[in-house]
Amino acid sequence: MLTPREAARLMGISYPTIKHWILTGKLKTSRTPGGHHRISEATLKPFLAKDREKPAAESRERYRRVSGRNQLSGKVVSVRIDGLLAEVVLAIGDVRMTAIITADAVRELQLKKGDTAAALVKSTDVMIERLDDPR
Repeated sequence: MLTPREAARLMGISYPTIKHWILTGKLKTSRTPGGHHRISEATLKPFLAKDREKPAAESRERYRRVSGRNQLSGKVVSVRIDGLLAEVVLAIGDVRMTAIITADAVRELQLKKGDTAAALVKSTDVMIERLDDPR
């Protein structure tokens, strides 16, 4: 059973979208004793199958796959934009990891201090993936 946030990530959609689907009855859930929604993977299969039928440009499939396996999740400690580049510092446990990415990427991801993000490490390059909803 998945939390709504986990199901949203699996499907490549936003957390508010999945909450809307739950509240409008589009997506069936089970409730925990505490009243929290849980979603079975079987419930998601029709949505994923329907998405696979769409043309590649419209499918959310590309958002569900990232080739990099060295993904380090953490909190954004700072974001500094200077011209075309931005410095993003993540706190991963007791470690600080710095990535230099484009200013456009920071704006597109709407990254700010306190956000949850992942550093995707490939050789000497570090990429940033947003893990939570920017709202």
